[in-house]
Amino acid sequence: MDSSALYKLSYGLFVVTAREGDKDNGCIVNTVTQVTSTPERITVAINKANYTNEMISRTGIFNVSILTEGTPFDTFKQFGFQSGRDTDKMVGVNVSRSENGLIYLPDCSNACLSAKVVQTVDLGTHSLFIADLTDAIALSKDPSVTYAYYHANIKPKPENAAKKKGWVCTICGYIYEGEELPADFTCPICKHPASDFKRLD
Repeated sequence: MDSSALYKLSYGLFVVTAREGDKDNGCIVNTVTQVTSTPERITVAINKANYTNEMISRTGIFNVSILTEGTPFDTFKQFGFQSGRDTDKMVGVNVSRSENGLIYLPDCSNACLSAKVVQTVDLGTHSLFIADLTDAIALSKDPSVTYAYYHANIKPKPENAAKKKGWVCTICGYIYEGEELPADFTCPICKHPASDFKRLD
């Protein structure tokens, strides 16, 4: 099976944020989907290794910033390549707060969705949060960034990849040096599995 066929699916890219106590956190996801219009309900799947997943599991609320094509790569690095357990991801980021008290990213988003979890489904590596919208804010008419657009226009190509032998993460560009990639390997940067790596030529 050629798993790269899944990359042809049309994904958006989003920052999902949560707050617990006085701690704000967020992560990059590509899995936000509207599932019903009455009630207005969305789903988001988040890796259980992400601190944001834990915060949503405990608090039951989250925001979604719908990112635009103008989103700089630094935003993806800040919210996708580091852990919020040990780092304050909000340092240097311009944020606003919605009525539910959670942050969103007004500078690189065209909308913010606020949601309250009504059901959680255990997907093994991920939690699927099914949530009712509690608020929605339109911010701009800038086009939403897709996964394909991100890979073609925002994400830098790995430097010196051609000189190294090993495997490259197709999500964040991390390079694993070695002839064989362990089947249970997880990217230390973005936490994606071995199936998201491809061999360097």
